Amino acid sequence: LPLDLLPPGVCNLLNPAAIYANNEISLGDVEIYGFDYDYTLAQYSNLLHSMIFNTARDILVEQFKYPEGLGKYDYIPGFAIRGLHYDVQKSLLMKIDAFHYVQLGTAYRGLKPVPDEEVIELYGGTQHIPLYQMSDFYGKGPSLKQFMDIFSLPEMTLLSSVIDYFITHGIEFDQVHLYKDISDAIRDVHVKGVMYKWIEKDMEQYILHGDEIYAVLNRLVNHKKKLFLITNSPFSFVDKGMKHMVGKNWRDLFDMVIVQADKPNFFTDRRKPFRKLDDKGSLQWDKINQLEKGKIYKEGNLFDFLRLTGWRGSKVLYFGDHLYSDLADLMLRHGWRTGAIVPELETEIRIINTEQYMHSLTWQQALTGLLERMQMYQDAESKQVLLEWMKERQEIRSLTKNLFNPQFGSIFRTFHNPTYFSRRLVRFSDIYMASISCLLNYDVNFTFYPRRTPLQHEAPLWMDQLCTGCMKTPFLEEMVHIR
Repeated sequence: LPLDLLPPGVCNLLNPAAIYANNEISLGDVEIYGFDYDYTLAQYSNLLHSMIFNTARDILVEQFKYPEGLGKYDYIPGFAIRGLHYDVQKSLLMKIDAFHYVQLGTAYRGLKPVPDEEVIELYGGTQHIPLYQMSDFYGKGPSLKQFMDIFSLPEMTLLSSVIDYFITHGIEFDQVHLYKDISDAIRDVHVKGVMYKWIEKDMEQYILHGDEIYAVLNRLVNHKKKLFLITNSPFSFVDKGMKHMVGKNWRDLFDMVIVQADKPNFFTDRRKPFRKLDDKGSLQWDKINQLEKGKIYKEGNLFDFLRLTGWRGSKVLYFGDHLYSDLADLMLRHGWRTGAIVPELETEIRIINTEQYMHSLTWQQALTGLLERMQMYQDAESKQVLLEWMKERQEIRSLTKNLFNPQFGSIFRTFHNPTYFSRRLVRFSDIYMASISCLLNYDVNFTFYPRRTPLQHEAPLWMDQLCTGCMKTPFLEEMVHIR
């Protein structure tokens, strides 16, 4: 039956190198392009995650005096996904949907799943997490923390590994201290510059898509666009990376370069003035009354940036990978256009394009339609059939989830709802894409139009797109006539 429901050629419909729009935006109106550096201009290979994990693990053992047995744990690629929440008090890592419900089957304590019944009991008989416990504007709540950047993948895996060790060995621990220690160990890897040294030593191995980044920036400059860079990374690191990707004259492409910006505080705090760096990266002492092309600036704040440049509103488009730190304030408080870089998009689209995924999704939707229509039959025999359909639907949903990640599934969806991550992606970005290099597929005056998708009460009007997008659904004709 799924084969009958799928029109020919339905697989490979989505292009992993496409740009997807949440909001209508014309590039022709954009005069100024801004970029974050890490995971935006510079995309890193997964090898970096193992290095961060191993170094932070060793810091825990050597400096924080954690048990030496932790040294046996290695990084597990593909264990965690971005956008998960961690309940500090309950030591639970889990996926939460846009309506604050925990997706059952995706709650982990350590490296082992927690039974659904226990999760529901822990939250007072419900899967719902109340608003006061949830993450705030920047992904931090009183008891729940959301992991939103790509660098947090090794942090989540280390957190799970340490908890696994303590539980396995029957060691009592304070959840708050444990979470803070691991956060501090991960932070040290970044703050003390260890990670920068690895990348600088072997750029070929760690940095991806260098040639394409040069092509994007060069093309924008040739079309008279202004470019700027605002990053939390230090100048020497950015300078070496950009020389590797773009060439020794990379600074000629940018009108403004701001390093160690301390985002998200850069966007909200007016207190830190800009400081100038000389060509060697040493601090200067003069008061900054203008931002000059070719100069490097440190710290500062967005309010001074706007005052000194006059770059305001929808003529500015800024790209970043962190929805909270990079994009939220710019879109909601300052009216800039925003582009989210979501490297996971490429892998997820390749999975969506497979025949296995299409068949699973189509049959799942067909079963959902059957359950919805046939629930009116309540005799014993019909109830048995309905129960079998529910069981089969649940099995297919789990199978579909496992195609993306066996523990947590897709970063964009729970079984049917958008994830908390997805809701934020739609809220804080006009467009999103796997890499900055996707811009090469579009004219510099291209207009992105988001598809008008049906609201639930409009769905019967959308004959071809009911439930499954472009796929046909059984009982379509009869459904239209149901009142």
